[in-house]
Amino acid sequence: MRPRLVLAALVLLIVAACTSGPSLETRGEVTGSPGDSRDLTIGSAGFTESDLLAQMYALLLRQAGYRTKILSVTNREIYEPALESGQIDVVPEYAATFADWLNAKVNGPDAPPVGSPDLARTMTALRRLATPRGLDVLDPGRAVDQNAFAVSRAYAAEHHLKTLSDLGRSKLPVRLAAGDECVSRPYCEPGLKKVYGIDITAVDPKGVGTTQAKQAVQDGQDQMVLTTTTDATLDQFGLVLLADDKHLQNADYIVPVVNRARAGSAGVVRALSALNTVLTTADLAGLNERVDSWRRLPEDVAREYLESRGLLNSSDSDSGSGSG
Repeated sequence: MRPRLVLAALVLLIVAACTSGPSLETRGEVTGSPGDSRDLTIGSAGFTESDLLAQMYALLLRQAGYRTKILSVTNREIYEPALESGQIDVVPEYAATFADWLNAKVNGPDAPPVGSPDLARTMTALRRLATPRGLDVLDPGRAVDQNAFAVSRAYAAEHHLKTLSDLGRSKLPVRLAAGDECVSRPYCEPGLKKVYGIDITAVDPKGVGTTQAKQAVQDGQDQMVLTTTTDATLDQFGLVLLADDKHLQNADYIVPVVNRARAGSAGVVRALSALNTVLTTADLAGLNERVDSWRRLPEDVAREYLESRGLLNSSDSDSGSGSG
């Protein structure tokens, strides 16, 4: 069977399992002991960074004695229920984004957001929402992939800009390349004006971190672009990030989320937590670049990184990890 047909079949299986499994209302609070299945499926959301993290999780768990395979499911509406039902055991997630997603699922789309720039508060809210669903949220590490704003290197040098506060104090008029939603999102135009006093004269709807948006800043058509802290292509466009020194953006630290009944054991926690003191935001941006710009395979990049940081023995990683 072709790989795409296998993936389609697996996704259909996940959907069927999720819809036919026990409902949340009948599960009650999670009180059982954490499980320790030796065969674990790691979920990826299908983009470069998620693929890299899933590969690192798989390699670390394999070294710890687990058999692993990776399943790519690009839709959170599918992979999160699959995580609850045990069709997927481990997924790399983003603290604030996942907290707000679960909050909307539990309390409705108009529920006030629970993700915030405060990591501790965000993690408390996330765990409060995840635990009744049979999910354990492990501790975050150092890497964070959150919204960020970049200007051209020449523009930053000319106006002595290192932070968003510097840009606000400069009183320069700024045309911002971003998505349509930027005009109403608190982390975007309204927040830049309110928190930093930046004079946003217009939002150029070219998308978040797209090639067109970055080219517009490179060419001087726009002065700033909305992207992310792990954008691997900024150097190619001569762009630099301005520090979010007043913490406008939510705490989207990377956190492993596991199905407690299958992967909540100390062995899993210990294996995945090895990344916490090592992987940084800059590291992750560099790994993304190796895949996106250098056309390296995520598994190879993940393995080399873990070996370079002393987290993986080459003899333990030769066989790699399976893919769904």
